[in-house]
Amino acid sequence: MIYGVDIFTISDVMEILKDPTKARLNEESREKILRSQQNVEQIVASDRTVYGINTGFGPLCDVKISEEETAQLQYNLIISHAVGVGKPIAKDLSKIMMITKVHALSRGFSGVSLDVIERLILLLEKDIIPVVPEQGSVGASGDLAPLAHLVLPLLGLGKVWQNNEIRNAAEVLAENNLEPLQLGPKGGLGLINGTQFILAHSILGLHRFEYILDLVDLTAAMSLEAYRGSSSPFKKELHDIRAFDGSKKVAARMRKFLKNSENLHAHEFCDRVQDPYSMRCVPQVHGASRNAFEHLKQLTETELNSVTDNPIVLSAEESISGGNFHGQLLALPLDYCTLAAAELGNISDRRSYLLLEGKYGLPRLLTESSGLNSGFMIPQYTAAALVTENKTLCFPASADSIPTSLGQEDHVSMGSISGRKFNQVLGNLENILSVELMFGAQGLEFRRPAKCSKYVENAYDLIRTKVAKLENDRLIGEDMLAIADFIRERKFEVN
Repeated sequence: MIYGVDIFTISDVMEILKDPTKARLNEESREKILRSQQNVEQIVASDRTVYGINTGFGPLCDVKISEEETAQLQYNLIISHAVGVGKPIAKDLSKIMMITKVHALSRGFSGVSLDVIERLILLLEKDIIPVVPEQGSVGASGDLAPLAHLVLPLLGLGKVWQNNEIRNAAEVLAENNLEPLQLGPKGGLGLINGTQFILAHSILGLHRFEYILDLVDLTAAMSLEAYRGSSSPFKKELHDIRAFDGSKKVAARMRKFLKNSENLHAHEFCDRVQDPYSMRCVPQVHGASRNAFEHLKQLTETELNSVTDNPIVLSAEESISGGNFHGQLLALPLDYCTLAAAELGNISDRRSYLLLEGKYGLPRLLTESSGLNSGFMIPQYTAAALVTENKTLCFPASADSIPTSLGQEDHVSMGSISGRKFNQVLGNLENILSVELMFGAQGLEFRRPAKCSKYVENAYDLIRTKVAKLENDRLIGEDMLAIADFIRERKFEVN
């Protein structure tokens, strides 16, 4: 994969994340970078006023900066904007920010010098990863504070991850014989103006969400097997006459996951007319979340291959001061996808509850000795708490805007908060699904010797490698965590 030339996908970014050597600069991308760098140098030499190259920033855009002060201007920009607070974001998120920043700069419209871009690539390859605080961006004028922290190590400042330990960047650079860099006339602005904080959260969130979307179908199939529900709501004919892509795909997957089920065959001869919505409407609810995922994925990959800093340098004669840094284009779909993820937890908890009710051959609380034993009563409380927490996280950050920069930046996206909330909801969702999977596996114990589909049997077998059938009360919190680990490690066969 070639930075700045190839069209990257989310899968490409995740591959580079695992092995940074999979992406490189080729001659074409180097030429683009050098040409853009030369354009900026000519602008400075011409004494033509261009925002951020020889002017102050934000409300100080009317202050002219001399040619001799341009390097100091860019240095001051970085150190003054590195004011993020809160816990560090995950190391992988910092790496994705670096990957996407390099790709955007390598398009050749930003004027950032080749040595700066090559240093970012080198730090990636050496696994020297900047520490970035999670809070401080309003998601417009670029993710200024997070990106300033991301590039502090280029100047020998800030902190970095090395071997999963946080250390002073200056020490780590010295140990690797790397001198701090001096930024060119647009070096600082090109580095911190952009949407890479929002974008990184969207990329990582989508990568996680894609697996969860597949897993939640399997989870529902296991619950349906334990509940001995009906497979009729998944028939192709039903979904062909309401042909939403997401629900059609989920219905097809449910048919596959339930094929040759002896439990559902038994339902054909019972007197139940229809199942509750959380069992019967899986294609419609899961499918709606899939539709949201596809929308965010499309927009995220557009952003991934875009130039999002300001001004855009087209030539030595033409630069455009615009708004490509504004995060609204991802903030809105991120908020929508956060809701889509939360709804999967909502319906999962309802299926878990159904398995506890003690109907249709299942004992109350999925234990035969309830009273003396609480059985699976309290894990449903945990799921309910997480579901409600997710609901509170569904308020759209993009619905808010607070003017900044003395009113120069009078509408902002808050997309950085949208991206963070999306990933928080996904983390909660993984734990909610671990509860349903634990309940589903326990429910199947009361359906034996009936056999499930091969997919459900495989999921059951995986759970039983760490989680035994519950006979009497024990520490089942550890069981939930073990299943959640299986989810995060992608151990379930979902396709």
